Amino acid sequence: MREVVIIGSGPAGYTAAIYAARADLKPLLIASSVEPGGELMKTTEVENYPGFPTGTMGPDLMADFQAQAERFGTEIMFDDVTEVDLSGEVKIVKTGGGETIEAKTVIISTGAAYRELGLPKEKELSGHGVSWCATCDGFFFREKTIAVVGGGDSAMEEANFLTKFAEKVYVVHRRDSLKASKTMQQRSFDNPKIEFIWNSEIAELHGEGKLEAVTLNDTQTGEKTQLEIEGLFIAIGSDPRTGLFEGQLELDQDKFIKVEGRSSKTTLPGVFAAGDVIDPTYRQAITAAGSGCVAALDAEHYLAEH
Repeated sequence: MREVVIIGSGPAGYTAAIYAARADLKPLLIASSVEPGGELMKTTEVENYPGFPTGTMGPDLMADFQAQAERFGTEIMFDDVTEVDLSGEVKIVKTGGGETIEAKTVIISTGAAYRELGLPKEKELSGHGVSWCATCDGFFFREKTIAVVGGGDSAMEEANFLTKFAEKVYVVHRRDSLKASKTMQQRSFDNPKIEFIWNSEIAELHGEGKLEAVTLNDTQTGEKTQLEIEGLFIAIGSDPRTGLFEGQLELDQDKFIKVEGRSSKTTLPGVFAAGDVIDPTYRQAITAAGSGCVAALDAEHYLAEH
């Protein structure tokens, strides 16, 4: 019987593991067999994580997280969780490798995945002109011409934020009106650096080693045009990895796990959640790490009380 099982790695999972291990709870962290380390494994340079004044590479940062968790006694299993039963006092976690694990508490840190356009070269150019995070990467596009894809509040926030750095920001939207709130729309319309390209979608990415241009497809006429840009920010939403927990935990309308106030407590006793799986708004490594700390402390208090 495990005291704590952590499902998912990344900054939230590894931070939860560090705190749980230092509390002598001997945590088992189940990282993915395919994508251990979370979204930062796909990131190149990280310049906004505290403690790294000259920056660090995403995979290097996650390797340090993992090493620190292991140093304090975290056991890491590189496998995929295929089934859970969280309803009882004893939590059941099953893996693709055939393991059945019993635990007193479970911390869920399975993260969320940015929605992709699904285009050839999209993964190849990720970190080389294609990004899903203006806060993370906007600094690299000083005096550049860039585009943002999307029509919701997050897309407008990204576009306005990016005008601090870029010379020109195009907003590409497949319709002729935005889903964003009226306030965010007006702010974007009033920004002289932002130009809207309506009824258009990105059809193709161009560039060898770095993004150089995109092909736009007119959604009404089918006409194709080329737009020369050096950066493309995709802001069409994200999907939390919560499929395993539907029907057991209460989720919000966008499928993120609901927690109690600023805690990590879910609707089931002994089950806690941390990181991007509970956070559709900030989605930063530092906020995920803080959330992982909260989850470990909540689990420790729960175990002490029971």
